[in-house]
Amino acid sequence: MIELPVVGNKPSHRKKPDWLRVKLPVGQSYANVRKLVDNHKLHTICESGNCPNMGECWGAGTATFMILGNVCTRSCTFCAVATGRPPEYDEEEPRRVAEAIKLMGVKHAVITSVNRDELKDKGAEIWYQTVVETKRLSPKTTIETLIPDVKAKWEALYRMIDGGQEVVSHNMETVEELYRRVRPQARYARSLEQIKRTREAGKRTKSGIMLGLGETREQVFRAMDDLAEHGLLILTLGQYLQPTKMHIEVAEYVHPDTFAMFKEEGLKRGIKYVESAPLVRSSYHAERHVDVEM
Repeated sequence: MIELPVVGNKPSHRKKPDWLRVKLPVGQSYANVRKLVDNHKLHTICESGNCPNMGECWGAGTATFMILGNVCTRSCTFCAVATGRPPEYDEEEPRRVAEAIKLMGVKHAVITSVNRDELKDKGAEIWYQTVVETKRLSPKTTIETLIPDVKAKWEALYRMIDGGQEVVSHNMETVEELYRRVRPQARYARSLEQIKRTREAGKRTKSGIMLGLGETREQVFRAMDDLAEHGLLILTLGQYLQPTKMHIEVAEYVHPDTFAMFKEEGLKRGIKYVESAPLVRSSYHAERHVDVEM
């Protein structure tokens, strides 16, 4: 077992524990997915986000697609996706993503995007068309959409989630007390409201939180309480890993036993499904979340 390399300069000086070691991506299935993604000029959060599970997921012939380009208008201090002024979006992207999903033959597709705050509709129409086109070409494929913060533009939210996807995810990322440092352009209460409105619209709701940024157990408990009160059904908890030395440092490598404890606490609070382990990311085992009772 060897550690998955990260892009950029050496990250945090803290030594990674043994439970954070993963295999490098190898194998014919991985190579096939890599070729497909490259040929269709697609962006995946697997690559842009330096996901530690890329080898496992791509080796199984699956990937999380990132639409609306690979340049984000936000500057979150944890994220490896490039920040800047995005180019014009590609109106043909929904078709290309849908065709790739069909060629891959995946049973469950995860689609996410960068933030496009400069767009009036926050990219909602591309979101809608991508889901609709995927369902048209692959009617048996279930879909999770991991959508960005719409900055309280609720008409954009409703368009994003109206394409027929089975799961709608919006990541809180961290506890309320760390928002200014970790998500400076986001608002904790606004993200909770987005999850609440998504649930009220009849969608299966999901969110994710990173641990190891300096949060306390009590703060995590409060975040889970808030999420449960706002209608969250599915929660993922994973270890934050510093992408480069330019990003926020890891404050703590949280032990697997602590992740197991948080899973039990989340379930006690009424969240229906909790995925909690050091290498869990929001799209990890996403196919299991489709069947969570609403």
